[in-house]
Amino acid sequence: MDKRGRHPGALVGWMELLSEPTRLRLLCALEKRELSVLELCEGLALPQSTVSRHLKALSAGGFVGSRRQGTQSLYAWSPDSAPGARKLWALARGELEGWASVAQDGKRLEAVLARRDGARRFFAGAAGAWDELRERVYGRGFGTEALLSLLPPSWTVADLGCGTGALTVALAPRVARVLAVDRSPAMLLAARRRTEGLANVELHEADLARLPLAAASCDAALLVLVLAYQDDPEPVLLEAHRILRPRGRLVVVDAARHADLGLRRRIGQVHAGFDPDELAGRLGAAGFSGTIARSLPPEPGAQGPGLVVATAGGAS
Repeated sequence: MDKRGRHPGALVGWMELLSEPTRLRLLCALEKRELSVLELCEGLALPQSTVSRHLKALSAGGFVGSRRQGTQSLYAWSPDSAPGARKLWALARGELEGWASVAQDGKRLEAVLARRDGARRFFAGAAGAWDELRERVYGRGFGTEALLSLLPPSWTVADLGCGTGALTVALAPRVARVLAVDRSPAMLLAARRRTEGLANVELHEADLARLPLAAASCDAALLVLVLAYQDDPEPVLLEAHRILRPRGRLVVVDAARHADLGLRRRIGQVHAGFDPDELAGRLGAAGFSGTIARSLPPEPGAQGPGLVVATAGGAS
């Protein structure tokens, strides 16, 4: 260590870091702006593994720092970099003015930043109409796809009261098996046509109060717009509880309680829907635990009373 308390090894380390051309290019790119790894990859035309490796070295040497923004890290010159490191960089920077690769990096980075700023301006102006615009361009299914992708691919899921198989078809690519049950031959005929070619789907014609499924054979069970059509929901819930494995989950979606007799007649409901507390009570009586039940407002354009959704756990 010299008389000023500086360690000579620091100077050697800085010189070693600045002896690599890729690291010099990275420091040039980060001199005036924060950039993500992907932006650096595009601006310097380098693979991500190379950029990440050199950023790690520059971070360890105190030249650059990073901060998290959402799911990505943004890199910039470290405000805590040593004065000696900056002096050495100023000397090196002066020698880089004629480098063709640095000039090309600068042009590519200008295009990268222009696209970034253009996207920010777009979203700032489109925020009010973004949902409508996104739906018009991409449709409505991407949200469902995202949620279904959260399901563990090893799961067996029971679609109880599967109807024509719309939900069964959506589940099949995401899980190991779908056991679809309905008591209506006409509905199951449509479901068979819909699920043709899906090897992991089993269709069963049966009463939901007497399921042809083994005890503890399913990781999850769904009752979607089903309970309001049952004379007595209790046996259906008991059967759903029976077929769930330990720590399995039940999801119930049904009509919110309403007083529209005409609607009940049009869509064949036995019960005028459920309120969240009532549904939670029924699930508790059937042996489920950890129930969370809540109301959902009607979707824009929907003519029904809204929905109630509940999730609950089976045996622990």
